[in-house]
Amino acid sequence: MTVLTRWDPFREFTTLQERMNRLVRDQYRAEGGSEESLTTTNFAPPVDVYEDEHSITLKIEVPGIDEKDIDVRIENNTLTVHGERKFEKEEKEENFRRVERQYGSFTRQFTLPNTVDPEQVSATYDKGVLKITLAKKAEAKPKQIKVNVGSERTLEGKESKGAGRAA
Repeated sequence: MTVLTRWDPFREFTTLQERMNRLVRDQYRAEGGSEESLTTTNFAPPVDVYEDEHSITLKIEVPGIDEKDIDVRIENNTLTVHGERKFEKEEKEENFRRVERQYGSFTRQFTLPNTVDPEQVSATYDKGVLKITLAKKAEAKPKQIKVNVGSERTLEGKESKGAGRAA
């Protein structure tokens, strides 16, 4: 009796990935490295930047990092955000099947426009998101100029009188 099985081209990728991870881990141990070094590297957390007429706001995803391990500075029109996610050793570390979260330090730098007031900066940290709000200088905020409708009618009136004489 013949049994039909459905062919899945991606089934072997998981096995291949596990073999590659084991190969790299074994090679690293043979060279005298530690398991912690495989997971601690520099990384760049994702950032959203948006602007309105009053401020520029940055939202940086840094879950699992204590607020005391985050440093925010402005110097020479450059905003620098530095932090570190520490790898916490656990007794059951050898039971890890996969470590995908990134650990280590990060530094992100942003050149600020001249419209930002460096004295009016606030930072909040909530649910793993660091929100930095940079207020704009008063002179940098757009001004609405009201157009006087009455003077436009006067111009139209003069034009129509001139057009009437020529006819």
